[in-house]
Amino acid sequence: MAGEDGFQSPKRRKIDFNPLRNDDRFAIPSRPTSRSQSLAPPRSQSQAPSRSQSRFGPSSRASTPRGQSQYPGTPKQHEFDGPEPAVDIEDSNALDRDWYAGDESGHVFGDEMHNPFGSYDTSWEERQKEAALVEKKTAKRVTARAAQKQRDVDAWETNRMLTSGVAQRRDFGDDFEDDEEQTRVHLLIHDLRPPFLDGRTVFTKQVDPVPAIRDNQSDMAVFSRKGSRVVKERRQQKERQKQAQEATNMAGTALGNLMGVKEDEGDSAAPAPGEEGGGGKGDSKFAEHMAKKSEGASNFSQSKTLREQREYLPAFAVREDLLRVIRDNQVVIVVGETGSGKTTQLTQFLYEDGYGKRGMIGCTQPRRVAAMSVAKRVSEEMECKLGSTVGYAIRFEDCTSKETVIKYMTDGVLLRESLNEPDLDRYSCVIMDEAHERALNTDVLMGLFKKVLARRRDLKLIVTSATMNSKRFSDFYGGAPEFFIPGRTFPVDVMFHRSPVEDYVDQAVQQVLAIHVSMGAGDILVFMTGQEDIECTCELIQDRLNALNDPPKLSILPIYSQMPADLQAKIFDRAAPGVRKVIVATNIAETSLTVDGIMYVVDAGYSKLKVYNPRMGMDTLQITPISQANASQRSGRAGRTGPGKAFRLFTEAAYKDELYIQTIPEIQRTNLSNTVLLLKSLGVKDLLDFDFMDPPPQDTITTSLFDLWALGALNNIGDLTDVGLKMTPFPMDPSLAKLLITSEEYGCSEEMLTIVSMLSVPSIFYRPKERQEESDAAREKFFVPESDHLTYLHVYSQWKSNGYSDAWCTRHFLHPKSLRRAKEIREQIGDIMKMQKMTMVSCGTDWDVIRKCICSGYYHQAAKVKGIGEYVNLRTSVAIQLHPTSALYGLGYLPDYVVYHELILTSKEYMSTVTSVDPKWLAELGGVFYSVKEKGYSAREKRVTEVEFNRKMEIETQMAEDKKNEEERLEREKGRDEVQKEGVVVKKVAQRGAVRRPVVKRSGRGF
Repeated sequence: MAGEDGFQSPKRRKIDFNPLRNDDRFAIPSRPTSRSQSLAPPRSQSQAPSRSQSRFGPSSRASTPRGQSQYPGTPKQHEFDGPEPAVDIEDSNALDRDWYAGDESGHVFGDEMHNPFGSYDTSWEERQKEAALVEKKTAKRVTARAAQKQRDVDAWETNRMLTSGVAQRRDFGDDFEDDEEQTRVHLLIHDLRPPFLDGRTVFTKQVDPVPAIRDNQSDMAVFSRKGSRVVKERRQQKERQKQAQEATNMAGTALGNLMGVKEDEGDSAAPAPGEEGGGGKGDSKFAEHMAKKSEGASNFSQSKTLREQREYLPAFAVREDLLRVIRDNQVVIVVGETGSGKTTQLTQFLYEDGYGKRGMIGCTQPRRVAAMSVAKRVSEEMECKLGSTVGYAIRFEDCTSKETVIKYMTDGVLLRESLNEPDLDRYSCVIMDEAHERALNTDVLMGLFKKVLARRRDLKLIVTSATMNSKRFSDFYGGAPEFFIPGRTFPVDVMFHRSPVEDYVDQAVQQVLAIHVSMGAGDILVFMTGQEDIECTCELIQDRLNALNDPPKLSILPIYSQMPADLQAKIFDRAAPGVRKVIVATNIAETSLTVDGIMYVVDAGYSKLKVYNPRMGMDTLQITPISQANASQRSGRAGRTGPGKAFRLFTEAAYKDELYIQTIPEIQRTNLSNTVLLLKSLGVKDLLDFDFMDPPPQDTITTSLFDLWALGALNNIGDLTDVGLKMTPFPMDPSLAKLLITSEEYGCSEEMLTIVSMLSVPSIFYRPKERQEESDAAREKFFVPESDHLTYLHVYSQWKSNGYSDAWCTRHFLHPKSLRRAKEIREQIGDIMKMQKMTMVSCGTDWDVIRKCICSGYYHQAAKVKGIGEYVNLRTSVAIQLHPTSALYGLGYLPDYVVYHELILTSKEYMSTVTSVDPKWLAELGGVFYSVKEKGYSAREKRVTEVEFNRKMEIETQMAEDKKNEEERLEREKGRDEVQKEGVVVKKVAQRGAVRRPVVKRSGRGF
């Protein structure tokens, strides 16, 4: 069992734990909050209880069979002792940014803010590494084959001694081990594929995969993998300072109490102001802060009225010319720089020109936060309430009404609307904004609009783009006209570095100081990859600036998407006289915003790119070299208000040989399971027939089709099944949709609806830096040791039983806003389930049924235990870790088989939201992958089984194709018979030497 040192003894003790039993689990003392408690002498290994054992008192019935339990079904929730933690306004706003900054299909893990394990330090990892190193040095170094041979010899000797009667079984202490080994179930893994994925079918024109980096052995590729040295040193320095501060902090200890040392004010907690609420639907509207009128941050916005600000925009000067081009053409490509007014003014121009009378004016955005903020700005300019004439719609949030004429939305929302309205009849005009970013849903919409425009000649499509890639969009739509909004640009002197730069952060700091000390007036813009790089860069600039003798004044301003809006607005404020500004930003400053006064640009040459790893089955954010188009866009930031200079921290040879010309579109580097399912439901049977601007790679399409087939969404010939059709209306990952569908069969749809809703929101657990141990102790009280999914269900059930109280959340270190969002999402998904005529039933206290239902949606993401906290994916054999924050980590033993929600890459590959499962469930539900290993079952018999399976599927596929061909033949014959019955006779009528034929009315719209 797991001791305090984190290791596990050879004995494996199984605990039969009922998550619904009313035991003393909530009455345990919290983790030590003072050093007098934490400095108690450690117990020996034999005395140290596991985390699961420490939850039960002397009279606990944790190991009794469930059928003999005399406890009622619902766990008793005791109050958490100690002062209430404060969930301040900043933490609440951080949750909003985490929610709205994510992409439409969910969160992208990999950076500091989207990582659910990000608030936990790596000290436990360091201890594990040190212990493993000691064990490696002291252990006898033998190969795996030699170790297995020695074990076989020992087993033979033991068997001979037991058979001869010289020794008894208890002498070896293996009674329980043998019994456990005999009852343990082992699975066989099968590599089976459906016939339509046997390699004979090509699904895309892009056969080869598209690597995220042009040359993996280039200098920039190597440096991006290594990362910045100064950032790593800074991170380690902060961890050492934190540990030293905790070790020397006397507040709360026995000695500190004697000396009268008081805790810092940050340790005292009070209820969050304004958090006490009823938790109703009206109170839990996500974007309640959007109702507030925005205040101008810059001097320009504060001194000008909204009307004057509109007239100042470059788009306003070409209003009539732009409207004339839109009237004369069905598709128009509008090209303009950031800040020209494309996003906010185009919709108003069309509304004023009367397009709103024939239908809605839609405008798609690649990001949720953009759809919300732009809708708010336009509603203020039009002097109407947000949600009336102007509204927005994002996933799980619809702020529109019957009066809405101008609708801003994410591209994913419009894509889902096309499921119910293939011709988008409610729209008279659609604007696809920021198309140059080439988001996944944007590319899919591009192909769909080609077919919709052919059927609807009255529909107008406007594609807006920055200067890059506009010709591609024009060619894609058959030479559509390009309308350029003029902007003011000045020449920029671009300078490359003479030699490759190994540490881009350190070199950027040096370049900023060199510009500040030796060059003329003008602000500096530095491009970095993410929040950690930006914060480290700002700190280093300040430290090195302080080391100079009487340096000029410098104002250092960071900006990234997770930063509060009021702090982001500071970059637009004019600096004081004699003070230069340096702005350190991510690629958000490339096209999303324009800052006046920038004369110098320092380009590190890297950015974070979302890349799909099909082997591991996960999306990761990787630091990769930018493209040449990105580099040109960054350099152009220096020429907005006057002549400028751009310093590129890479060589000219690297620019030509190591950078892609254009950024790789998201559709060529991400998981496409959701997209393929959507296209199949739209009637796209052959993906080769779909007109992609840039086709996705064959491997990505094949992996997505295989995952959908494994989930039962596709049949053996690649067509949608009934399960796949039911999955389509749910705006979520196919695995989560499968959970909701199968929950009706298992009789636990109410509980599964709660779990899926909790998985769709940011982290519900609040972990303040000042009270991490207390928050961990409070979190453990909610643990259901068999499952993280059930832990979420337990939290929601307790919150519900306490009247959806925000004060209760605050006392138990839970985020009230996240739980309210989960409640709102639960209601919306419940409405979709009712529209699908699904029965809402509850399983009561039988939570094993829920675990089996979870297994039905995640059996393709199953893992088997390998070591202490380590598992191996059954299908890919990739080593993955169980994070110590998981409820399963404190079981006292590790379950043999688990399924997980997703993988998260931090320092290692960690499983997120894990549930232990019975291996027989995997064999029953995932028969295409697993089967129970029987005694005497040989490898030859396994191969024979797989061959028989493939032969059977080939026969089924051939029968399905024959049936399909027969139905098509009968349909053609039926059509010919109907034509003959109508008796349409073509008569030649001589009139002025021409031949007139009777006009047969065509079906559908258009000409």
